[in-house]
Amino acid sequence: MAAIDLVQVGVDYPLYDSRARSLKQAITDLGGRLSRRGDRGRIVVEALRNVTLSLRPGDRVGLIGRNGAGKSTLLKVLAGVYEPSLGRADITGHVASIFSVTMGMDFEATGYENIVIRGVLLGMTFAEARSKIPEIEEFTELGEFLSLPMRSYSSGMVLRLAFAIATGAESDILLVDEVIGAGDTGFARKARERLETTIERAKIMVIATHDEGVVASMCTRAIVLSAGRVAFDGSTQDAIAFYKSSLG
Repeated sequence: MAAIDLVQVGVDYPLYDSRARSLKQAITDLGGRLSRRGDRGRIVVEALRNVTLSLRPGDRVGLIGRNGAGKSTLLKVLAGVYEPSLGRADITGHVASIFSVTMGMDFEATGYENIVIRGVLLGMTFAEARSKIPEIEEFTELGEFLSLPMRSYSSGMVLRLAFAIATGAESDILLVDEVIGAGDTGFARKARERLETTIERAKIMVIATHDEGVVASMCTRAIVLSAGRVAFDGSTQDAIAFYKSSLG
């Protein structure tokens, strides 16, 4: 059964050489708040603090918050990319993430080869990855370019292919960092429809977004993050209202 249980989770980023970078930039990039630890006053960014939540099949959760609130960090904890510095994260089920869609792709390999390479990294067997080729061909509309090295692609073409592969994987838990716009208006509509289909297949979905419309249309629950902490957890309508009031 798919399940997510976080208990008092915290994530700290040590700043080993704070003199070499702007602390203001660090807090903007990583989110949370600054804290000093130890006798030497080592500076860390508390990117998440005391996050407790429980998700079960059927949950469609939106993460709302300002830039640096901790949304992307929380997604990476759920994906297993980050281990909590504090607390416990128990994740059951196969996880697919759509926030580093080009991770693991080889720009010297062809589009066809990358379908297999990336598909296997997403947990497919070689046979399963190869079986995805026809529908990815049709969806991406890349035609003969799929036979060429990916380094010859435009950034939009790379995104089309990466997005098609990522949304073709079967998953129990789907994690999304913003809805991806891939290409012109017509293709972006097609990508949105494909993402919605992928979300329907997943048992649990968590999406971080600044788009209130996405939260209202795709989610059944929303969590507002502020400085790495859960400020509100409830219905999408109430969460959006809470977030708007906090901006004033």
